[in-house]
Amino acid sequence: MDDKAGLEVLKDLADLIAARDGAAADTSYTASLLAGGMETCAQKVGEEAVEFAIAAVAGKREAATAEAADLVYHLLVALHAADISLDDVLGELARRQGTSGHAEKAARVATGER
Repeated sequence: MDDKAGLEVLKDLADLIAARDGAAADTSYTASLLAGGMETCAQKVGEEAVEFAIAAVAGKREAATAEAADLVYHLLVALHAADISLDDVLGELARRQGTSGHAEKAARVATGER
């Protein structure tokens, strides 16, 4: 899959998540997560991140890929719950391009951001 197609998959998923917001929680897993609030959404992001890390460290490529997909989905749900768009995140990533990760981290620490 090329980069453009991959980005479209993410945007389509973000749009689907937004469309499911407010749906009956018993008919949509996404709606049930959103109905649980930010705490539920954040907890799922944490769980999926740990499951990905365990699979990746164990060298289980297929399992790590599946867990990464789960993590991305749950992250998009949590972003929606926080009223942060995928475009907001992509804009932040674009802003950081060309900046050393160490320099970017040092700038955040210097300004009191994490």
